[in-house]
Amino acid sequence: MDNKEKFREVISSGYTFSGDSIILGTSILNGEILENNQVKAPLKTFNRHGLIAGATGTGKTKTLQVICEKLADKGVSILAMDIKGDLSGISQAGDPNNTKATERAQKIGVEWKPLGTPTELMSISDEKGVRLRATISEFGPVLLSRILDLNDTQSGVLSLVFKYADDKSLPLLDIKDLRKVLQYVTAEGKAEIESAYGSVSPASVGTILRQLIALEEQGADKFFGEKSFEVEDLLRKDDNGRGYVNIIRLVDLQTKPRLFSTFMLCLLAEIYQKFPERGDADMPELVIFIDEAHLIFDQASKALLEEITAMVKLIRSKGVGLFFVTQTPTDIPNEVLGQLGMKVQHALRAFTAVDRKAIKLTAENYPETEFYKTEDLLTQMGIGEALITVLNEKGIPTPLAHTLLCPPQSRMDVLSPIEMDALVDKSSLAREYNQDIDRESAFEILTKKLEESKNQQQAEEQAKQEAKEQKKASEEPSMIEEAINSRAGQTIIKEVTRGLLGVLGLSTSTRRKKSGWF
Repeated sequence: MDNKEKFREVISSGYTFSGDSIILGTSILNGEILENNQVKAPLKTFNRHGLIAGATGTGKTKTLQVICEKLADKGVSILAMDIKGDLSGISQAGDPNNTKATERAQKIGVEWKPLGTPTELMSISDEKGVRLRATISEFGPVLLSRILDLNDTQSGVLSLVFKYADDKSLPLLDIKDLRKVLQYVTAEGKAEIESAYGSVSPASVGTILRQLIALEEQGADKFFGEKSFEVEDLLRKDDNGRGYVNIIRLVDLQTKPRLFSTFMLCLLAEIYQKFPERGDADMPELVIFIDEAHLIFDQASKALLEEITAMVKLIRSKGVGLFFVTQTPTDIPNEVLGQLGMKVQHALRAFTAVDRKAIKLTAENYPETEFYKTEDLLTQMGIGEALITVLNEKGIPTPLAHTLLCPPQSRMDVLSPIEMDALVDKSSLAREYNQDIDRESAFEILTKKLEESKNQQQAEEQAKQEAKEQKKASEEPSMIEEAINSRAGQTIIKEVTRGLLGVLGLSTSTRRKKSGWF
C-alpha cells in the first residue's frame, strides 16, 4: 500500500462514525484533492466545543456558515455572534449559477443546491433585530461583581444592596434602578440600612457607581431592562424541522469588549440555569458560535475568566456546544482551549518573527501526523482549506486532515438594509421583544418615597412655623397694654390720677364751704 492509499484508509476509518454526522469536506494530501475521501464531524460530540481559527481572508466565516447550515438542516439550533456583519446572507439561497460551488461539491462527493436557512436577526444594541435584554435582578450580584471587577468588600456591599431591594420589594430591572438604590443606602436610607443590615462604606458604593458608569458608557443601558429575553426561544424549529440560525449582530460592539463579555456571561449563565440536563445525547440542543472571540478575553479580569472557564466546562451537560472563532489558538486562554474538542484551522501568515513563533505554538495544538509537517502546512493552505481534527464518538481525537471544505449553499454576502428590515418585520420574536417596557421599579418607588418624605417634612415644618406664629401672636400684648406698661404710660397715668384727685379734692372743698362746714 503506497502512502496515498494508506492516507485514504486512515482518513476513511478515522472519520467513519456509527451515529449521525455532518460532512465538512474531503481530504488533501501533498496538494492533491482526494475525491470522496470525506472528513466528517459526529453530531454526538458537538457539545464538546470547538475552535475555528485562521488569518483574515482565509475563509473562517464561510466555514462557520457551512457548519451552521448543516447543523440547522439536522434540526440543531444555532446562535451566532456576527461581529463583522457578514453572516446575514445565510438566510437567502445562494447563486444557482455558481459553477465553482458545484465543482467543489462534486470533488467532495456531495450535492450542491442553493438553499437559504431559517434565520432570526437579533441585537443587544441599536442594530436591527430582536432585542436581547436581561434585568439586573436576573444577572444577580455575583455575576455583576465579576463584570464590574469588584473586590470582596465591594461585592459584599453589592450583595447587601440586592438583599435590601429584595426585602423591600424594589425590583432591580435596569441600571437606573441599581444606581438609585446604591445612592439611597448611603444617604436617606443610611440609618435604616445600618440598623437592619450593618454599615455600608460610602467609598465602596462610590467605586461600584463608577464601575457601573463605565459599563453604561459602553451601551449596557440598552442591554439591561425589559422585556427580558427567554433563552428557550433560541430552540425554535421551522415547519420542516430545521433549526433556526439566530444571528446576533454585533457590528457596533467591536470597541466595547466589556459589554460583549457582560452579554456572553449572562447568556451562558441563563442557558445553564434554564436548560435541562441532557447527558450523553445523540446530538446537541444548541451550538453557539462566538466570532472574534478574543474580544471576550482581551479585557477580562481573572475573576471573569474563571467564571467563563467554569461555564465552558459545565454547559456541555446541557447539550450546548461553544465554538470560538478567532485568528490563532493563542487568542484563547489555555484553560478554555483545553476544553475544545473540534478544531478547524485555516491558514496563518508568517510576516514577522512573532508570527513564526505563534505558528509553531499553533502546530503543537494539533495531533501529530506522519503525513504532514503541520508547521509548514499552516502557511501553505489556500482559501477554503483547513486542517481539521474532531473528537470521535468515544471522545478520541481523529487523525489530522488537510481538508477542502464544502461550499455554503446560502448567499455568501450580506443582506441589504431593505432585506434586513423585511426579515425583522416578519419575525414573531421581534414583535414580542421589541416593545419598550418601563414599569414601576426601584427607581420610581424610591423617587416617590423620597418625594413623599420631602413633602411630609415640608408640611411638618410649615405646621411648626404656623404654630409658633400663633403662639407668638397669643403671647404678644396689645398696644394699649404696651402703652400702659411703658414708663411713659405709667407717668401719664400717674399725672392723670393726680389731676383727677386734685379736681375731686377741690370740688369737695367748695361744696363744704357752701354748706357751712367751715
